[in-house]
Amino acid sequence: MARHVVAPLGEIPPGGRKLVEAAGRRIAVFNLDGEFFALLDRCPHQGGSLCGGIVTGHVESSTPGEYRYSRRGEMIRCPWHAWEFDIRTGKSWFDPRRMKVRSFPAAVAKGAELVEGPFVAETFPVRVEDDYVVVEA
Repeated sequence: MARHVVAPLGEIPPGGRKLVEAAGRRIAVFNLDGEFFALLDRCPHQGGSLCGGIVTGHVESSTPGEYRYSRRGEMIRCPWHAWEFDIRTGKSWFDPRRMKVRSFPAAVAKGAELVEGPFVAETFPVRVEDDYVVVEA
């Protein structure tokens, strides 16, 4: 799998997201407090854009009237039919064994690691003759 530079680090702040295109695919990149995750921007239900969905947490209830909210900002809800997926894994919350969104590895890399180096400038010897500068090329 090829690596694709998709954005400067500051362009996706903590809690933010960005829709990018890499290898002909629309991919939603999420920043969860400095950890980056990437999901295919297509809900497996009917193809809604996940990047346009609401980022939320997980609500659980063990008994009527009692609720527990956890994993704040780690779930993405499809804007078309409200299917929810774990941003970290792409797994569906309602059926994690059978339903998931394709995830892609995402990481932060220093700019110097993304290009080959070290760089060497091409130099030419230079000498002065009377009032002329001569470059030997």
